[in-house]
Amino acid sequence: MAGASYSKVLAPVNRYYTEKIKLHGTTSLGVDWNSRESQELRFKQLTQMIDKSKKFSVNDFGCGYGSLYGFLKKHKPQYYGFDISTEMVEKAKQTYGASSQAQFKTGHKPWKKADYGIASGIFNVRLKSGNAPWKKYILKTLDEMNASSLKGFSFNCLTKYSDKPKMRPYLYYADPLFLFDYCKKKYSKSVALLHDYGLYEFTILVRKDI
Repeated sequence: MAGASYSKVLAPVNRYYTEKIKLHGTTSLGVDWNSRESQELRFKQLTQMIDKSKKFSVNDFGCGYGSLYGFLKKHKPQYYGFDISTEMVEKAKQTYGASSQAQFKTGHKPWKKADYGIASGIFNVRLKSGNAPWKKYILKTLDEMNASSLKGFSFNCLTKYSDKPKMRPYLYYADPLFLFDYCKKKYSKSVALLHDYGLYEFTILVRKDI
């Protein structure tokens, strides 16, 4: 997906999340999650592939205000966070910028490789984008995650198996079986699909070091 296409798809999303962080500040609501508990439950799924007893580095795709770093900081990772919302990145720098192990920049692509790439929630809010361009954005981002991750990457999506009355037209509900198959065939033989942790979503782990 070319830069112009990225801008067309992500500009409304940028505005959406910028308004959220301005309204709710550095809270789970500020990145459009219902609660801190559900946010941390997601992080537990996304980081299952990481051996936290060893040194590791992370690219955080759509870092928001840096809450993933807050979740991981006791393990002392080298952390690179980036987000399309300048307001989000400024909040992240205010909160965690004093740490020598955390760096934050505005943008949609990593500026260096890391052991792991993690994306939490960035594939959910499509607003008025059609299913086809949004799916293209997801697959392009997965290519970028694969190219910039040395040991593996993980991401989550809302699931198409959500209860129909609770589904919203501005959100994207992905097919977990398609994405599992896509990652298995294109990126690695070692892929895990997690769809059993009590939320209307799934997490996929792609391991490259096995």
